[in-house]
Amino acid sequence: MTTVEAKLAAARDELATHDGILVAFSGGVDSSVVAALAHDALGDDAVACTAKSETLPAAELEDAKRVADEIGIRHEIVSFSELESDEFVANDDDRCYHCRTMRLGEMEDAARELGVETVCDGTNADDPGAGHRPGLQAVDELDVHSPLLAHDIAKDEVRMIAEHYGLSVADKPSMACLSSRIPTGLEVTDDRLTRVEQAEALLRQWGFDQFRVRDHDGLARIEVAPDELDRALDRGFVETVRDALSDLGFEHVTLDLHGYRTGSVSPATDAAATTESDD
Repeated sequence: MTTVEAKLAAARDELATHDGILVAFSGGVDSSVVAALAHDALGDDAVACTAKSETLPAAELEDAKRVADEIGIRHEIVSFSELESDEFVANDDDRCYHCRTMRLGEMEDAARELGVETVCDGTNADDPGAGHRPGLQAVDELDVHSPLLAHDIAKDEVRMIAEHYGLSVADKPSMACLSSRIPTGLEVTDDRLTRVEQAEALLRQWGFDQFRVRDHDGLARIEVAPDELDRALDRGFVETVRDALSDLGFEHVTLDLHGYRTGSVSPATDAAATTESDD
């Protein structure tokens, strides 16, 4: 038995000791692996729950539905609005703490309504060392169980387990909520979230894999993976994206020649920090 197989078995066996589990489920690889483990361990006593809000792209919600169906796990959707929180809208260094507190609070409410004992999330063993991650404080405060972290399952091992379960998201890039595209200190608004979502939908249509459109108060800064920069300089793409993003309300459209970087609009004191969790 390999190390990854041993960790998989240990996590599954531990989850089987719970009477019921609700997984905070985004459809990203981390939460999908937790959902697969929980369903493997508990069958119908495991539930995946996705919180729908203005910061969740519609395409990601559809992905979550599809992956839950792949796993065969019951899938519940709850709705809330981060924009009702003044602390979240202010978009300070702790925006992710406020977001995660609300989102996991919705998970706990859903679990109580369903009579489920335990709420799990997809925090993995690499996350605590990934820099400025205020969302992890909310996980601790709300006593949410993180089986990947508890069993020392790192991101590369998460992907191996996803392949073991035959999940289509095994190689899916991380996808943070839309508010991560708005620089710290610039208010999060529905208009900004909407135009970022529409702008990124266009890049997805052009076949880009890893990308972000950052909204610098009217200036769109497009980041794509370094190996996709050449395609981003294609004249057809340049003209299409320039005109389309102008129509969305961006006054200027730029391409970041550094390429895609997580946390590039996070606090300058920790630019490498990532709020780009996929859960």
